[in-house]
Amino acid sequence: MKSQPTLTLCVQQASRHPIPVRATLRRWALAALKRNVEVTLRFVDAQESRSLNRDFRGKDDATNVLTFTYGQGASGRTGNIAGDIVLCMPVLLREAKAQRKPWRAHCAHLVVHGLLHLQGYDHENDREARKMEARETAILAHLGYPDPYSDTFRE
Repeated sequence: MKSQPTLTLCVQQASRHPIPVRATLRRWALAALKRNVEVTLRFVDAQESRSLNRDFRGKDDATNVLTFTYGQGASGRTGNIAGDIVLCMPVLLREAKAQRKPWRAHCAHLVVHGLLHLQGYDHENDREARKMEARETAILAHLGYPDPYSDTFRE
């Protein structure tokens, strides 16, 4: 029997907005794992998000989530992936309100989305996007959240 992937999680709050508790973030992250991951979830305000998005993606605005993959984790174990996922709380909250979603549900979606990016998923073309969205939807359903891409979101 194959063992469950391991998660080494660091949470950083660099935002004035409240964030979910560590146990909740860990549960969301574990649900998205297929490989061993060492990750920092960093919650930031718009200024830091904008700066990172500009410096690393050439886009001069704050964005909801950024994923940075560093390869093998600090533990040196083969197969570990290391990275940072940066979530911008003002953008996350604004999007949740505009989409009439509970902010925690949107936050769960963005954590899952970032972790899938960390593990190699992408949405650069329609085929990749459909695969990634299907995986996100399945993970979120397992966590008790509705399809994040549905127009009739309810919690």
